[in-house]
Amino acid sequence: QTFDYFIRRHYTYPYQTDYPPQEEEDAASDDTEGHDEDEQMYEGEYQGIPHPDEVKEARRAARREARMKARMAAEVEEETLPEQYESIMEDCGHGRFQWTLFTVLGLALMADGVECFVVSFALPSAEKDMCLSNADKGMLGLIVYVGMMIGAVLWGGLADKLGRRQCLLYALAINSIFSFLSCFAQGYGIFIFFRLCSGIGIGGSIPVVYTYYTEFLQMDKRGEHLSWLCLFWMLGGLYASFTAWGIIPHYGWGFSMGTEFQFHSWRVFLLVCFLPSVAALAGLVFMPESPRFLLETARHDEAWMILKQVHDTNWRAKGEPEREFQVSQIKTPQTQDDEFIEIQSETGTAFQRFMVRQMTLVKQVMKNMMSLAAPDLRLHGLFIAIVWFTMAFSYYGLGAWFPDQIKYLQFEEYESNVKIFHREKVERFHFNFTLQNQVHKEGEYIHDRIFGKMFSKEVFYFEESLFENCYFEDIRSTDTFFENCTLKNTVFYNTDLWEDSKFIDCKLENTTFLHPKKGCHLNFQEENDTLIYLVCFLGSLSVIPGNIIAGLLMDKIGRLKIIGGSMLGSAGCTFFVLLCFSQWAVVLFHCLFFAASAAAWNGIEVVTVELYPTSKRATAFGVLNGTCKLAAIISTFIFGKFIGITKIIPIILSFSALVCGGLLAFKLPETREVILQ
Repeated sequence: QTFDYFIRRHYTYPYQTDYPPQEEEDAASDDTEGHDEDEQMYEGEYQGIPHPDEVKEARRAARREARMKARMAAEVEEETLPEQYESIMEDCGHGRFQWTLFTVLGLALMADGVECFVVSFALPSAEKDMCLSNADKGMLGLIVYVGMMIGAVLWGGLADKLGRRQCLLYALAINSIFSFLSCFAQGYGIFIFFRLCSGIGIGGSIPVVYTYYTEFLQMDKRGEHLSWLCLFWMLGGLYASFTAWGIIPHYGWGFSMGTEFQFHSWRVFLLVCFLPSVAALAGLVFMPESPRFLLETARHDEAWMILKQVHDTNWRAKGEPEREFQVSQIKTPQTQDDEFIEIQSETGTAFQRFMVRQMTLVKQVMKNMMSLAAPDLRLHGLFIAIVWFTMAFSYYGLGAWFPDQIKYLQFEEYESNVKIFHREKVERFHFNFTLQNQVHKEGEYIHDRIFGKMFSKEVFYFEESLFENCYFEDIRSTDTFFENCTLKNTVFYNTDLWEDSKFIDCKLENTTFLHPKKGCHLNFQEENDTLIYLVCFLGSLSVIPGNIIAGLLMDKIGRLKIIGGSMLGSAGCTFFVLLCFSQWAVVLFHCLFFAASAAAWNGIEVVTVELYPTSKRATAFGVLNGTCKLAAIISTFIFGKFIGITKIIPIILSFSALVCGGLLAFKLPETREVILQ
């Protein structure tokens, strides 16, 4: 109504009326007589009355002008909102509140770092308890990243609609619950389901944590303090590798209830590893919601109270409790989503209203996700997605390849020490000592007695041999096989050597298996390889220099130089891996690569939160972090195929990806001195 009044007030005439068209020829003015029909003029023109078409055009022009002014005013208003918020954060200062939040969110980030290592550390022991095949082990290692990929996209999208704190609480609660349940799961199916759910929960930590913390930082503090926050992910790796090193080799740290329930040391390790998530969850209960999110959803009063809390906490800690919060009014952007939900809340029964709200939420999240492809975000979004993918492809691929390469070198060393016995004949002998790393071919063993865990450490292999009137007792073996052998009148008592597992193309004549130890046929007392824990510990420790450099230089030389320089430096490190022919050489370059790539991760995460507006920040981060986990899945699978075959292909793939991503990073917009939108 106000708009129509504005139009009538300025673009109409008080004496204007509608004139019906003249139908009679003699009604025309004498002044217009004699003109052709096409050349006739509107006679009201001589009386100063505008033509009706001109009036309509004037009205349309007025509407266009009014819309343009309203749009320009809205744009100016939107432009002033980020500046106002930045000014408020500068007035609040950086102090006790931010450091408290830093610690709580750091624990959540630490829980994510633990989750990336926990299954790989527990897997060698878990396969013994749950009789896992190679395919089962591969799926268990893969399922964690699948869960984290789903969780990143899910919680990132929800955080822009439900709130950063609320979604992080849900995510950490799900991770804590299912991590705890997985400690006691005895079957493979239920265990892998619990780890999937745990991964979905912790997958939301990275996108929500960075978004949440960024919105409490002023512009000149963002780069530095987000880089310090990255240190907690490294602490998660240190925590996981250190506790695995200290707990898993101690097989006696556990208990059992019959044969159905086993709780060994690796389950104690899982129990210890869910503690950072629980600690973060407990601390987050006392933290407030992001005021930027509250302003985005038009919750002005709540945002004002939280900003006042930040202000008072910081200045009280600095010894100025009398300093007052000067802000009385904060502008809020326009939003239509909440109004739409409120309209739908009047629908039907409570269940129907619940379903309507959930469907509305899903539509809003999907709409927000699709808006990332808007013309003003599309190109930069594509570039940063490629940078995320290439960095993760190389980092996670080589991160899994280095330990596997060490295991392969250990296997080669073992094979070089294997003793081969050919055509030996042993009669009436008692074997009561441990035999390991031996291969016996075409031997004859007659009236021999073999007992007492003689095969417990390494491979013991019989090929084309004869066993006659022999007795095997109390043997628990790791990798012992009989191939193309003949066994006559032989007894196996209380052993895990039984016909369906260890005998390949063998001929068994009058052979008896008494009290067989059926199951996984693996030695539970076998010593775990602590070198792998040490490698992961050193790899996590090596990223400290990169994090420190990134924190000190992020706001001085810019984000893009940090990302590009670190990725290109990491690419150079990959070529030195070709010179690795020993275990310790692999360990050295493993640490060097991780140290060089740490700064790139810091820069990528800082640019991501600064590149997108508040309404899309968590969604974009979640999608990009999901892309990162997808790259991890692909690279881990590809690189694993070349273990023991060639080093060249993994190195070329990593080098190419890092160079491509590093060069493309320079095409991203520099966000160093940009106010968050």
